[in-house]
Amino acid sequence: MNMKRKRLFRMVPFVLFVAGVCAGAYLVYNRGCSSPLPTKQTFYEGVVYRRMVSVVPRPMIAHIITIDRRTADIAFLVTPPDREGDLPLDARTTSRFLDEFNVQIAVNGDGFEPWWSRSPVDYYPHEGDPVVTLGFTASNGVIYSQGRSNDQWIEPTLYITRTNYPSFSRRRPDRVWSAISGDRMLVNGGQVESGLDDKILEPRTAIGISGNGRFVYLVVVDGRQPFCSEGATFRELAQILLDHGAFFAMSLDGGGSSTMVIEGESGEPVVLNSPIDNYIPGRERPVANHLGIYVYP
Repeated sequence: MNMKRKRLFRMVPFVLFVAGVCAGAYLVYNRGCSSPLPTKQTFYEGVVYRRMVSVVPRPMIAHIITIDRRTADIAFLVTPPDREGDLPLDARTTSRFLDEFNVQIAVNGDGFEPWWSRSPVDYYPHEGDPVVTLGFTASNGVIYSQGRSNDQWIEPTLYITRTNYPSFSRRRPDRVWSAISGDRMLVNGGQVESGLDDKILEPRTAIGISGNGRFVYLVVVDGRQPFCSEGATFRELAQILLDHGAFFAMSLDGGGSSTMVIEGESGEPVVLNSPIDNYIPGRERPVANHLGIYVYP
């Protein structure tokens, strides 16, 4: 055997080792990645789930739940306060919220404080740590956060009546039953909101409603996972909602907070998307509040 061939044979273990390390790193990084196959599934009568998969201009996986309020018997729940005071909520993952309050569908809610994420071991909040939402929030007739009313930027709010009718309004109702605020409006009057960013890719969460309030749309887009789903811009998120029929829509807290959960057949929480807290795929972030939906038989 000549020297050149011997050299090639000696390189084989090294090449296999490098390939194995690369493959292992890819599998670890993308271990929480959602299935790359589009799907459509009816969870309950009037409740349809779609997984939308795109590869152009980049990988993106979006999870969309459409609820027909005329067909589905539902009720909304915004996370109730745990106490009075400046920090009225205990942080929970979306799975914990669904399990604790026995709702059938849940997504993460508004942004919150205090919050930091310096490393996988240096972050706040952990589950049970006290926090407060950034925007106006109410649950079952109790207003527990007035939001940052002194700031120039005031978050949009979805109001939900006692009879479970959802609506966006620039003017706060005289009587508030439940309310959840978001980051910004995405769709307003059947049009994509002007000035939305079309450059920055992130995991996203959003809620929309049809013009007559019959349909409710929950959207979560996976992100920060190369070769799986890189995320969406605000403009792309708005277009997804518009394409599915939203007349009004707002984004909720995104990034590592973005999570969509349903109740499994045995009552356990099932995470539909691929959350990525602290850049760890599959890891849920404890957040301040959530939007839950009861689905009655």
